[in-house]
Amino acid sequence: MADPIITLTTDFGTSDHLVGSMKGVILNINPAARIVDLNHNVAPFDILDGALAIGNTYRFFPPRTVHVVVVDPGVGTERRPILVTGDKQYYIAPDNGVLSMIYERESCTVRHITAEHYFLNPISPTFHGRDIFAPTAAWLTKAFQTDAFGETITDYVRFTMPKAKAAEQSAKGVVLRVDAFGNLMTNFTAEDIPAGAISSGSIKLAVNGKPVTTFVQTFALGNPGEPVAMIGSAGYLEIAVSRGSAARTLGANRGTEVTLDLS
Repeated sequence: MADPIITLTTDFGTSDHLVGSMKGVILNINPAARIVDLNHNVAPFDILDGALAIGNTYRFFPPRTVHVVVVDPGVGTERRPILVTGDKQYYIAPDNGVLSMIYERESCTVRHITAEHYFLNPISPTFHGRDIFAPTAAWLTKAFQTDAFGETITDYVRFTMPKAKAAEQSAKGVVLRVDAFGNLMTNFTAEDIPAGAISSGSIKLAVNGKPVTTFVQTFALGNPGEPVAMIGSAGYLEIAVSRGSAARTLGANRGTEVTLDLS
């Protein structure tokens, strides 16, 4: 069997010891593990941003990949650690809804992780990423015997991802996230966009009350300084400015309303 893959998604950043400690724990238990950093710059405490990070990435990994997602503002409280078996892969995370996109897309079995002999000892109440989630992932890759980690549960926390809402002549959505380039990922998908807009290259959008009227296929096709719309690589409608920041140009950020004219 090929060396197992464990991915890490956190809001820890990379400026201190946290991510490195998790990697050390994993490799100490299973030196054959291949560790992949998905994203350590999830917005702090932001469960929705964490859900988007793993939800837009997991499907590109091989079967039996183990994804560890630690966006955990409830660390040390009564919230449960969970192990999720999806269609082909595994997910280890706090039970706070951060895996909601996985639940929407896959048939999942969810287990409450209670087998404490797999944890580091003592357990820090402030660092379950190191002491619970990382060792659980490493031990899981030894044999993939999920039933050894705890009983199945059905009352796990999940939320519905924000969907655009259509009225008679328009639809309203929001900016889900702003990336490092200042591009705005909205919650509109390709199915929400009128076919004529895509074929004609014109669209009627308003972001923060400011119009976006040009639909393009990729960033460089926009005129310098002009906000343009496109379907991004994750399948959502994005708004960008060629070699600039749509967030700055439009004064927009996470949660800003986006209106699509359907007339």
